[in-house]
Amino acid sequence: MSTTVANVFLGTGRRKTSTARVRLTEGTGKITINGRASDSYFSSENFLKAAVAPLATLAVADKVDVVATVTGGGNSGQAGAVAHGIARALEKLNPENRAALKKAGHLTRDSREKERKKAGQPGARKRFQFSKR
Repeated sequence: MSTTVANVFLGTGRRKTSTARVRLTEGTGKITINGRASDSYFSSENFLKAAVAPLATLAVADKVDVVATVTGGGNSGQAGAVAHGIARALEKLNPENRAALKKAGHLTRDSREKERKKAGQPGARKRFQFSKR
């Protein structure tokens, strides 16, 4: 029994508190996120567009299959993490893709995180109401 294994390209993407592990293989354009079809996973069309933006940039949406496992965060963070992971995997698929992905901003990790709550105040920056008298 002989099995042929297609080349698998891995990419890890992060955004806010979300982490996505992305497996990219040559295929027909099927996108699966956490075992579900991408259009049923993301509630909004905007999140789906954001997640597959690197594929649209390189116009390879119908040439590769994407299987992503994403944890943590909400819809927006998860979409950003998936996009970052796809971009990193596409770079491994073909190093010549790097210039186009970099120019479009897909390879840059968005480092913005939620600021921690400080003691003696209700949030990170907000203060309790001040009363002079």
